[in-house]
Amino acid sequence: MPLPHVLLSAAVSLDGYLDDTGPERLLLSSPADFDRVDEVRASSDAILIGAGTIRADNPRLLVNSPERRAARVAAGKPEYPLKVTVSGSGELDPAANFWHTGGGKLVYTTEEGAERARRADLGAETDIVSLGPGALDWRALLEHLHDVRGVRRLMVEGGGTVHTQLLQQGLADELQLVLAPLFVGDPAAPRLFGPGAYQGGRLRLTETRRIEDVVLMTYEPTAPGAGPLASAADRRWLVLACELAERCPPSRTAFSVGAVVVAADGTELARGYSREGGDPVVHAEEAALAKLDPADPRLPAATVYSSLEPCARRASRPAPCARLILDAGVRRVVTAWREPDTFVVAADGNGLLADEGVEVVVLPEHEERAKAPNAHLLG
Repeated sequence: MPLPHVLLSAAVSLDGYLDDTGPERLLLSSPADFDRVDEVRASSDAILIGAGTIRADNPRLLVNSPERRAARVAAGKPEYPLKVTVSGSGELDPAANFWHTGGGKLVYTTEEGAERARRADLGAETDIVSLGPGALDWRALLEHLHDVRGVRRLMVEGGGTVHTQLLQQGLADELQLVLAPLFVGDPAAPRLFGPGAYQGGRLRLTETRRIEDVVLMTYEPTAPGAGPLASAADRRWLVLACELAERCPPSRTAFSVGAVVVAADGTELARGYSREGGDPVVHAEEAALAKLDPADPRLPAATVYSSLEPCARRASRPAPCARLILDAGVRRVVTAWREPDTFVVAADGNGLLADEGVEVVVLPEHEERAKAPNAHLLG
């Protein structure tokens, strides 16, 4: 299912610490960078921090600029982004600044934690959501934010445990890391990232910027084994395409395929699947693109996610899906599975697209899921 765009935001010392062990919070960013963070907050639908950060830093998590708040209201948004925290235990201090500033608040917790949080009386603007017994499920949390609360862009401001878990589970889309010109040198101080296995290997650096005496570095996680061009968001959208393939009416003469068209800002533009709407020959990419205005200015920067390589030749319609993608002006395609020779020998839709300058990314870790609804065709 679609998830919000997850942006991790943090500042660290040169030796990788978020703070020192003193009683006061260590200020790592510069005044100009604090203003940049305010701008990022204003562009977000929600801001998330862990309960440990509430206890350690007692933040307000506000958009401080009146002009930015006014721009949000003019755009039909709440004055402040939704403030979200995560607490497995539900042990939350009702006197913390988090509950008494800004607009709506949301607590994600366990069944047991929800009872504690409700007894804490966190205010009328606070909603408490139980994600069930046991450990918190980050994917379920993000799905709830997207589907129930309408969050499309989530800014995560800490702490280190939250950042670590999201990266290790492949759920982060962007990391904005500020490097401050100082050393902490205390092994008891909190670090940004903890030990464990991280998905994606080497991150891709997309921006560096000097802001007074600090440096902002923006990274994008990459998919394991997929080269440097696939992100966590690519994997999630491709999973949705595979789920759509499971909706296809069964056929003995055609593959079951799902497709999603996504704008550069992460907005879903259209989706489709093979034989959708009772059309026995419509293909997934064809069904999705048919729902869009060909003049939509978002198409050239969009990505088509298809569970199967777009076809290069077909008998049922004049234009194969690779040609439809090219005619729509789309310049990026992500797929899970190369088309076998079951119906067309030496099919090479990916090659046709690449020859025309389209960026084609194949994520083979999703191949088995893409094949599943086609098992009856594959022997």
